[in-house]
Amino acid sequence: MTYSGFAAILGRPNVGKSTFLNQVVGTKVSITSPSPNTTRSAIRGILTDEDIQVIFVDTPGIHRPKTTLGGRLNDTARAAADGVDVILAMIEASASIGPGDRTVLTTLLESSRRENGPRPCVVVNKMDKTGRESVAKQLMAATDAVHEIAEERNLADVASRVEYFPVSAKTGEGIAELVKFVQSAMPESPFLFAEDEVSDVPEAVWVAELVREQLVRKTKQELPHSIHCRVTEFEWPHITVEILVERESQKGMVIGKGGQLLKDVGIAARRQLPEGCFLELKVSVEPGWQRSDDMLDRFGY
Repeated sequence: MTYSGFAAILGRPNVGKSTFLNQVVGTKVSITSPSPNTTRSAIRGILTDEDIQVIFVDTPGIHRPKTTLGGRLNDTARAAADGVDVILAMIEASASIGPGDRTVLTTLLESSRRENGPRPCVVVNKMDKTGRESVAKQLMAATDAVHEIAEERNLADVASRVEYFPVSAKTGEGIAELVKFVQSAMPESPFLFAEDEVSDVPEAVWVAELVREQLVRKTKQELPHSIHCRVTEFEWPHITVEILVERESQKGMVIGKGGQLLKDVGIAARRQLPEGCFLELKVSVEPGWQRSDDMLDRFGY
């Protein structure tokens, strides 16, 4: 007899959802960076342990959108909570619970309101950044926030089912206990993926994401949201990735003085690809793509 199901990971930008997913699966399946909204789609990481398979779904950070793209990222995150077996709402151990966190907790409760719906869970991440006393206070604060929201929305029965786990996605502390809880919620089912699979991200998409990760890291807050990467040629060992920006001035920022920044991005991305790969990077301008429904459709957002 085997068990298999889905666990969605929700949270504000930068609470550590992607780092958590990579820690759980044991390998890098989702890109990370200090910049908000690095994750732009639902990324699935697969953990198979003996007779239980859990498909963890990393989602874009829920935030107050300023562009059409931002609105679509929020829709993607909320849609990921539909039809899953567990919802993990992640907050930070060292930051007060603000409006963004309350929006995430509201989504958790609303999405778990059916009696046989997803098992709701609040994950207090980054416990490595603060002491045990602070973690305990944050767990209490999260519990209070959940019950306040539940009272406002007549969801007291859902709030009574919420489980709470402190973890450190960075160090792995507390992860094993949380994974056991998630595994216990998986329904009887054949495995949905092969036992040796760790992600369902297509290889071409993964390469484009590796390039975007390095660009976001190296350009920091200057233009990460204006960057979109896509593979335009994939004939191993030659791979061409097109980097799209919104303005001509941003093109120069991506290329860097004498082409150095683009060269550094290529070197860093290539290190994470199989030996012998030839990675070519090209930069193009696509004005206002973040606000164009047509362009966002074409890019798969």
